[in-house]
Amino acid sequence: MINVSVKGKRQPVWCRATRIEDSDGVQLWIDTRDTHNIHRASRFCHRFAFLPSGSGQRLNQPSASLLAINRARESPRPIEEQTLQIRSHIRSDGYQLASFIPAQALTGFDTAEHRRLGFFFAVIDREMGWQTLTLGPEFPVAEDPSLWGTLELA
Repeated sequence: MINVSVKGKRQPVWCRATRIEDSDGVQLWIDTRDTHNIHRASRFCHRFAFLPSGSGQRLNQPSASLLAINRARESPRPIEEQTLQIRSHIRSDGYQLASFIPAQALTGFDTAEHRRLGFFFAVIDREMGWQTLTLGPEFPVAEDPSLWGTLELA
């Protein structure tokens, strides 16, 4: 489960499921093998985008997608559109977003053999820029898994 709260916006949230790269939202990168010695994504590397709006006839529905990683050697297996779950609430100064990525959406996810995941996230906002745990967009974090952090599963 991923929960994000964005506050302090002066401009309205701007999202389009057809223009994810230009939209406000959250992107999450997960490597189910936590390989820090490769610079190009493998089939175990995933990139997810979660937008608080931008879908539906009135563009007011949230959107969740598995996206391609630039320069990846291989892509993870495709997932059904409805596999990723998302809810959002737009406020006058931002939004709240909750999403869930089930295990079947992660190629190679096996906690018995691999207790560590490569992990990176970015809260991306047209008005406020990128918010990350570590590096920013001036580094190739969106395509280089060696720059991602590690989550150790307990």
